[in-house]
Amino acid sequence: MGETRAKKEGQFASVPRGVKLLIFSQVMNNFAFGYLLIYVSAYLLEIKVGADVIGAIIGIQGIVLVLSGVPLGLLSDRRGRKWFLIAGNLLLAPVILIFAFTDSVTLWLIASAIGGLGEASALSSWNAIIADRTDLGNRDGAFSLSFIVSNLFLSIGTALPFFFPLLETAMGLSSLVIHREALVVLGSANFLAPLVIFALLRNYKEKIVTRDETSRRGNIRLLLRFSGINSLIGLGAGLIIPLIGTWLKLKFGVPDTFSGPFLAVSGITIAFSAVGSSRLSAKFGLLKSIVMTSGGSTLFMFSLAFIPSVFVAGGVYIVRAAMMNMSAPLMDSYLMGIIAPERRGLASSISAIIWRLPNSVSTIVGGFLLASGRYDLPWIAASLLYATAIGILYVNFRNIKPEG
Repeated sequence: MGETRAKKEGQFASVPRGVKLLIFSQVMNNFAFGYLLIYVSAYLLEIKVGADVIGAIIGIQGIVLVLSGVPLGLLSDRRGRKWFLIAGNLLLAPVILIFAFTDSVTLWLIASAIGGLGEASALSSWNAIIADRTDLGNRDGAFSLSFIVSNLFLSIGTALPFFFPLLETAMGLSSLVIHREALVVLGSANFLAPLVIFALLRNYKEKIVTRDETSRRGNIRLLLRFSGINSLIGLGAGLIIPLIGTWLKLKFGVPDTFSGPFLAVSGITIAFSAVGSSRLSAKFGLLKSIVMTSGGSTLFMFSLAFIPSVFVAGGVYIVRAAMMNMSAPLMDSYLMGIIAPERRGLASSISAIIWRLPNSVSTIVGGFLLASGRYDLPWIAASLLYATAIGILYVNFRNIKPEG
C-alpha cells in the first residue's frame, strides 16, 4: 500500500514535510563544502602546493572519520542522534576559516582532522534520522531528495571560482584575496546551520538504545559483509575522484576557473540523475538497480584512462558520475532497510568508516601517482576495484530484501 500511495502522489510529494525541511537545512553547508573542495583540490595546486600534500589533506579527514565513527555511532544510538547532527554541522565553519586565515600545512591538516570528526558526527545520525522518519513507501524518495539537494548545492559551490576573475577586475583584488574572502564569508555563514537544525528537531522523539538491547535482524555480520564489499568501491574511488581538480590541472593544464564550473556541471547532473533512482527501484528492485547503474558507470570510468581531450574526458566523466551516483541514495536506503531501527546510527557510522578507511588511504596514494605523472593508472585500478565490488555485492545480497 505504501509504495502504491507514493507512486500516486509522486516520489517526493510523499516525503514527510519535516524530512524535507531537514534536507534543505543543509543547503548552506553543502554550498560551502563544495567551494572548500575545489579550493583544496585545485586552487592550492595553483599556489604551488604539491599534489602529495593535497592528497594528505583530503585523506586525513577520512582517517579521522574512521577512528571516531564507531564510538560516535554507538553514542548517537544511546544518547540521541540530533545532538550529533548539530555538532557535526557546527564543526564545518571553523574548518573553513582555518583555510582562510593560514598558509600552514600543519594547520590545514588539523582542520582536515576536525572536518573528519564533524563528518563522523553528522554521518552517525543523518541517514538514521531520515530512515526513522520514513517508511518503505517514501524512504527511497527521501534519500533521493537528500542526495539531489546536497549534490546540487555542493556543485554550485564548486562553480564559485568561475566568477572570481570578474570580481578581481571589478574590485581590484588579487586572486588569492578573492579566494580567501570567499572562505571567510562562507565559513561565517555556516554558524547558522546548527541553529536551524536545532529548531527543526526540537520536538524530534527517538528511541534510545540501552546496552542490553540487541537486534533480531540486520545483525553486525550482515552489516560488515555489505560494508566490506562497498569498501572496495571506496578504495577505487579514493584513487582519483577526490582529486579530479588536481588531475585536470596536471594532465590538461586547466585552472580552478575551469575545473570548478566543470565539477559543478557534473555535480548538478549527478544530483538530477537521482530523480530516476526511486523509479528504477520501483521497477527493478533496489539491488538490481544498484548493480545496473554502477556497472554501466564502471565502463565509462575505465575509458577515462585513455582519453586525450579535456572536453571529451569531461563529457565521459559527467556520464560516469551520473550513472554511478544514481545508485548512491539506493545504497543508503537498502542498508537502512536491512538494519533494525535501533541500530541505524551505528550502522551508518560503520558503513561510512569501512568505506572511508580505504578511500582515505588510496587518496594519498592517488596524490602520489598524479605527482609522479601516472595520470592513467588511478582510473584503471579504480575500474577494476569497482567491477569486483559490484559482482560480489550482487552474488551476496541478491536474496536479501529490505524491510520497513
